[in-house]
Amino acid sequence: MYPTNSLKEKIKLLIVILYPILITQVGLYSMNFVDTLMSGRAGANDLAGVAIGSSLWVPVFTGLSGILLAITPIVSHYIGAKQEDRVSFSVLQGIYLSIALSLSILVVGSFILDPILNTMDLQDNVAQIAKEYLIGLSFGIVPLFIYSVLRSFFDALGQTRTTMLVTLTSLPINVFFNYVLIFGKWGFPKLGGVGAGYASAITYWFILLIALLVVIKVRPFSAYGVFKRFYPVSFSIWKEQLKIGVPIGFSIFFEVSIFAAVTLLMSTYSTETIAAHQAAINFASLLYMIPLSISMALTIAIGFEVGARRLQDAKHYSYMGIAFAVGMALFSALCLFLFNDAVASWYTSNEDVFDLIKVFLIYAIFFQLSDAVAAPIQGALRGYKDVNVTLVMSLISYWVIGLPSGFILAKYTAFGPYGYWVGLSTGLFFAAITLFLRLRYVQQSTRTVYE
Repeated sequence: MYPTNSLKEKIKLLIVILYPILITQVGLYSMNFVDTLMSGRAGANDLAGVAIGSSLWVPVFTGLSGILLAITPIVSHYIGAKQEDRVSFSVLQGIYLSIALSLSILVVGSFILDPILNTMDLQDNVAQIAKEYLIGLSFGIVPLFIYSVLRSFFDALGQTRTTMLVTLTSLPINVFFNYVLIFGKWGFPKLGGVGAGYASAITYWFILLIALLVVIKVRPFSAYGVFKRFYPVSFSIWKEQLKIGVPIGFSIFFEVSIFAAVTLLMSTYSTETIAAHQAAINFASLLYMIPLSISMALTIAIGFEVGARRLQDAKHYSYMGIAFAVGMALFSALCLFLFNDAVASWYTSNEDVFDLIKVFLIYAIFFQLSDAVAAPIQGALRGYKDVNVTLVMSLISYWVIGLPSGFILAKYTAFGPYGYWVGLSTGLFFAAITLFLRLRYVQQSTRTVYE
C-alpha cells in the first residue's frame, strides 16, 4: 500500500490489490464448486446430500471466519499509522482466537448435527451423505481457520498476490482428491459425495502448510516475526478483535445463512428440486466472488487511507469500487442469460434437474445488481471500522424482509420454490439501499471528527 495522488493512480492500485483477491476467492470457492459439480455427476442423491451438508457448513464457516476478517482493518490501520511493531502480536492473538473458534465448532457440531438432520424431511440416504460429508470436512476446520487469519495478514499488507499463489497451488490438490475419492479411482475408495468432504479437508491442511512457510520464510511477512515469540493469550486483544469481527461475522452470516435456510426449507420439495436449487445457488455464488473480492480490496485500501487520515482518498476508493462492481454485475447477468443451457449442463445429465436449473438461473440474474452495490459498501464500511449498524441492516434485510417474503411467495403463490429466490432478491435490494445511505453518513461523520 502507498499514497496515491490521482484517479489514475487509485484505479491502478485498486486493480493491483483486487485481481489477486478475485483469483483467490474464485479459487477458494472453486473447492465448493468442484464438490458440487463432481457430486452431481455421481448422482442426484449425492448432489442433494452435499447440497444439504454445504448449506449447514457454509454459513457457519463464513460467519465465524468473518470474525477473523477483523485482522485486515486492524493491521491496515497499524500500517497506515506507522505502528508496525503492533502487527505481529495482533496476528498471533488472531491465530489463538481462530483455534478456539474452530474447536468450538467441532464440539458443538458433534452434539447438534444429528438433531438438525432429523428435523429435516430428507430421504435416508441423502441425510446420511450430508452427515458423512460434514464429518469428512471437519478434519480440516482447524487449519482452515488458522489460514483465514494468515490470509487477512497477507491482504492487510497489500500482498494479495501471495494468497492468490497459495490458492492456485492448492487447487490441483483439491480437484485430484475430489476425483479419486468421489469416483474411487486409482485404488482409492469410492465414497461418492462424501469424498468431497475429505478432499476439502486434505486441501485445507495443504493450504495452511504453504501459508506457514510464507510467513516464516518470505519477506515482507518474515520481517514481522509473527512466530519468533509466542505471547500468552491476551483476552483484551481478543476483545478488540471480537468488537470489530463479531459484527462483520454476523453480517456475513445473516447474508449467507439465508441461502442455506432456503435450501433447508426446500427439503419439502423433491430431490430433483433440491439438487437444481443447489446447482443454481452454487453458480450464482461463484459470480458473487466478484463483488465480494471488490469488498475485500476496499477494506484494505480504505483502512490504509483512513489510518493515514486521507479521508477524501478513502471516499474516492468507495465509489470506484461500487462503480466497478455494478459494471461487472451487468456483464455477469448478460452471460448468465446467454449461456443458461451450457451452465445447467455442467451440473447434471438428468433431464428433469437440467430443466429446473435453467429456471433457477434466470432468477439468479436479479441477485447480481443488488450484490454489486451491497457487498462493496460493506467492505468500505469495514475499512472505516463501522460494523455495528451494518449488522442490524443485514439482519433486517435478509431475515425480516427477504426470507419471510420468499416463504409467502413460495407457499401461497404460483411461484412455488422460485418464490424464495424472489424474496432473496427483495432483501438484497433493500440492503443495497440502506447500506449506501449508511456509507454516506459515515463518510460525513468521519470527516467531521478528523477536522
